[in-house]
Amino acid sequence: MIEERDVAAVAAQLGRAPRGLRAIAHRCPCGLPDVVETAPRLPDGTPFPTLFYLTCPKAASAIGTLEASGLMREMTARLDADPELAAAYEAAHRDYLDRRDAAAKGEGVEPLPEGMQSAGGMPSRVKCLHALVAHELAVPGANPFGREALDRMPDWWRAGSCATTCGTEAGQSPGSDDENRQAL
Repeated sequence: MIEERDVAAVAAQLGRAPRGLRAIAHRCPCGLPDVVETAPRLPDGTPFPTLFYLTCPKAASAIGTLEASGLMREMTARLDADPELAAAYEAAHRDYLDRRDAAAKGEGVEPLPEGMQSAGGMPSRVKCLHALVAHELAVPGANPFGREALDRMPDWWRAGSCATTCGTEAGQSPGSDDENRQAL
């Protein structure tokens, strides 16, 4: 069950109503959702391959800075040079697809077609750090490049929450910075 205040926070973060919302997959240290799990098909049946969707605009901005630095190109090059990293990234891809298929089953809808992309360019390239970070936040330890990007990001939440419709303003307890950093 998704609470209305979480739906309101995600809508404020996105600037629109969320589509296909299934669950809050991760919370930012400020207490607000920062990753949602979406249904593999929208209510009208349209395929929606992005299972884990990063909603926090502050985190998205920090990730955009990493992307602009050329990090994705560097990461993709490392896939060819490091078989262990390539295997871990392939495992992340499989994890994503398996979770998306389980979500389809849970929603009672047809899974997405075999061969449809997972997210972020997996398994052969790094195309979108936002998707890889969302995967890593939702499933800690699942995505090596998501973890690496998280480790390079500043503490985006320190300046306050990204949506004022709820969160600590509405009584959610953010916890201590040490507790929250460990959750990442």
